[in-house]
Amino acid sequence: MFSLTTRSEQQGCGLHRKEIKSGRISNQKTPSYSYIVVGAGSAGCVLANRLTEDAHESVLLLEAGPKDKVLGSVRLSWKIHMPAALIYNLCDDKYNWYYHTLPQANMNDRVMYWPRGRVWGGSSSLNAMVYVRGHAEDYNRWQREGAEGWEYKHCLPYFRKAQCHELGENSYRGGSGPLHVSRGKTNHPLHKAFIEAGQQAGYPFTDDMNGYQQEGVGWMDMTIYKGKRWSSASAYLRPALGRPNLKTEVRCLTTRILFDGKRAVGVEYTQRGEKKRVFADKEVILSGGAINSPQLLMLSGVGNADDLKQLGIPVVQHLPGVGSNLQDHLEVYVQQQCTQPITLYKAQKPFQMIKIGLEWLTVFTGYGATAHMESGGFIRSRPHVTHPDIQFHFLPSQVIDHGRVPAKIEAYQVHVGPMRSTSIGWIKLKSANPMDHPNIQPNYLSTDIDVWEFRESVKLSREIFAQKAFDPFRGPEVRPGPQTQSDAEIDAFVRQAADTAYHPSCTCKMGSPSDPMAVVDSNTRVLGVERLRVVDASIMPSIVSGNLNAPTIMMAEKTADIIRGRPPLVSPDVPVYRPPTLETQR
Repeated sequence: MFSLTTRSEQQGCGLHRKEIKSGRISNQKTPSYSYIVVGAGSAGCVLANRLTEDAHESVLLLEAGPKDKVLGSVRLSWKIHMPAALIYNLCDDKYNWYYHTLPQANMNDRVMYWPRGRVWGGSSSLNAMVYVRGHAEDYNRWQREGAEGWEYKHCLPYFRKAQCHELGENSYRGGSGPLHVSRGKTNHPLHKAFIEAGQQAGYPFTDDMNGYQQEGVGWMDMTIYKGKRWSSASAYLRPALGRPNLKTEVRCLTTRILFDGKRAVGVEYTQRGEKKRVFADKEVILSGGAINSPQLLMLSGVGNADDLKQLGIPVVQHLPGVGSNLQDHLEVYVQQQCTQPITLYKAQKPFQMIKIGLEWLTVFTGYGATAHMESGGFIRSRPHVTHPDIQFHFLPSQVIDHGRVPAKIEAYQVHVGPMRSTSIGWIKLKSANPMDHPNIQPNYLSTDIDVWEFRESVKLSREIFAQKAFDPFRGPEVRPGPQTQSDAEIDAFVRQAADTAYHPSCTCKMGSPSDPMAVVDSNTRVLGVERLRVVDASIMPSIVSGNLNAPTIMMAEKTADIIRGRPPLVSPDVPVYRPPTLETQR
């Protein structure tokens, strides 16, 4: 039997009079809240904040990982909050689910490492802090794919509502939201060289790749504020923690959703070895991300009925789309040796790291105050592509194996890959045990067009690195290397070297109820059941052309208005750049 919360815990959360017991409802007093949000990541933190703005509503926010601060201190938690330290949490499982895929048949049977955040802030506490919205056409495509009301004109105002850009407000940027966004401060000569080289290769300069014109090369936006990572926990959760109607629990693994028939009424979770149950008077909202949300649905009996029966899980609702439609961005690093000692190679030596760390710990400035991905670009792979389908992140350093292996030489690199891959994968339960990671099958490089686009990505990156702007810095090519020239050799390099860009999505896709593979409707409600939503990157109908953190926060902002019954915001007639001709690639 679940024990009552303390008197102070009950403030603002009421008591639910029912508890599920052996499939029946009994009149036992147990704690209840208006909403239970599972996962304190990019979306969950937004929902916890926005839903508790209504003082008469109460929210319980459950997080499997710990808080993002030790003893409330940014400095004691420098591995999260120092932007340059992001590699540390990609290398261990303290704040990280540390997933791995099944062997990839089209990538030499490699098992791919998939880090995902398990901490307040979720993956926004682990990521490279790049703020990219994607292209307007991504959201117009969502509308065509059945996500009614999610076209660009209905998404842009929520990007703006979330954002506080240091360059101020305009038709595209927000100026007063909780999510601080900034530009790089290092002015590094290699970043300047990349932007200049891109223009020399024939691509336009764009002064805001999240504004009117995504296409081109330019300076990246980053979720960094006053030299510190600005995660969704910093932006949304921490300002709400003082509200009496918000309760948070950490280090608790949600193991199943509790149903009364087809109606979600609460969740069961384990914490410090104890099994607990809590109840929602209004809704249960899953915000665990593209792996955890479908996993929890399947563990709770919502998914493909045949798969669930094989594992002995009672079926609540047959929804074959749960865990299907898995999409991710894959990327390779094209690396060039640098003839001048200006890369981050020396900064990664112990003495320099101590110096950089001390400056950051003291005044939050210097090389520790940036993730160093300050420039990048978006281009089209070929003629007749309407908007960019290849993305560049430039870095004045060498990265090996997700940063788990130290840089070997003075080098710079560009992370490059296609953004609208046609390879579709899936996630399935390995067992009915919530502790077991699910089977993850991204099916990377399973289509000919994906292979071609990757080959083209490598060729176009080499072309930029060959421009005059890099003449003062260019040494021998490190990767793929001068021996890799033919199409077959480039394809072999990609199979061996490409890795995830950390953007799993689309496994609980939003769509029309008539779509047999849709999992949630355009209001984010799970189809076929009641009082259950999913709000995170898993509900994207298809992957966007860029990084996922900004779109996920936007989706949570928009859904919060839906849940609260507010009229949707709209920004009609905001212009978006179109290439002057589609007859050429640039």
